Amino acid sequence: MSDERIMGIHILFPVLNERLRLQNGIEKTMEYMRENVKIPYCLTILDNGSEDETPQIGRALAQKYPEVSYVRVGQRGVGVAFRKGIELNESAVVGYMDIDLSTDIKYLGRTIALFQERPELAYVNGSRFARESDTRGRKWYRKITSKGLVFLLKTVLKMKATDAVCGFTFVRKETAERLVEACGDENGWFYTIEFLLRAERMGVVIYDMPVEWQEDYNTTVKLWKTIRNYLVQIWRLYREFKREEKRG
Repeated sequence: MSDERIMGIHILFPVLNERLRLQNGIEKTMEYMRENVKIPYCLTILDNGSEDETPQIGRALAQKYPEVSYVRVGQRGVGVAFRKGIELNESAVVGYMDIDLSTDIKYLGRTIALFQERPELAYVNGSRFARESDTRGRKWYRKITSKGLVFLLKTVLKMKATDAVCGFTFVRKETAERLVEACGDENGWFYTIEFLLRAERMGVVIYDMPVEWQEDYNTTVKLWKTIRNYLVQIWRLYREFKREEKRG
């Protein structure tokens, strides 16, 4: 058996005030992993400063499952949690999922198989908008904002992928560490977008994976605040890319 098939996977779950979904998300993931995954795996709950019962639930889950860890990050934002998870990671593949499991959990198995079968593959990017994707329960205004974001990313920042914020991303360890070095220090969701865009610009081999995706109406994301931040960050990154191109 080649070294490419001897690998482990580290699943990161950034959470903030997720008392309603944390236990269910971790237990469903553990059930799937124990029944379907034959390689080493671990799960890390990355708490971005929850003020509800998330810490107690997270610590209890870490005690219940040897494969689960709970880490209090201390700052808010998916970006800072993702960076922290990559810093802590010792597995061959690392990535994050939304705790609501909006992306069907079976795609974990498909992701592992892809990395095992394709040594050149370094990045799996889940997509709600690929032609073969199946997205259900999406509210009309969220469809407009999500597709509007993709349009801006493609138009302004020349993104090749069909989606940037599906909430399902997995990367080989060495590539993830290189991308952290290349990216800025934005702490919110836009960090994950820059992560993808930097990977594209660096020539990383990326698979834009169609997924089955289900809207979760209990989301804690503040939509309009997030949109405003996206616009600011798109402009910031556009200027950075232009400066980098001038430097050659």
